Amino acid sequence: MNTHIDLGRRGEDAAAEYLAGLGWTILDRNWRCQEGELDIVAHDGRGHIACEVKTRRSNRFGDPLDAITADKAARLRRLAWRWAAAHGVGGTSMRVDVLGLIGDGDAFSIDHLREVC
Repeated sequence: MNTHIDLGRRGEDAAAEYLAGLGWTILDRNWRCQEGELDIVAHDGRGHIACEVKTRRSNRFGDPLDAITADKAARLRRLAWRWAAAHGVGGTSMRVDVLGLIGDGDAFSIDHLREVC
């Protein structure tokens, strides 16, 4: 398997585990529509959250959270609305979080940025 794809998959698994550890319910993983993909959709007991996961082996080429530009954030918001419409959830109850993961041996350090948009 491609090591880049494997790193991304392991990062998403670690992010889902982290969110579950917060008591969140994972509702969807790798949800796709014509506009793109949401890595994780969860519910924290109060509302629905679309989570973008950015994983890197190190921060040598920058922080993973730096990959979230204004255009990317707007696209994530549109995808969150699409997920909400497809699942009968009001769009106003959706928010977008980003999780930046840096590999640390077999584990990851996780930076959780809430309410990106």
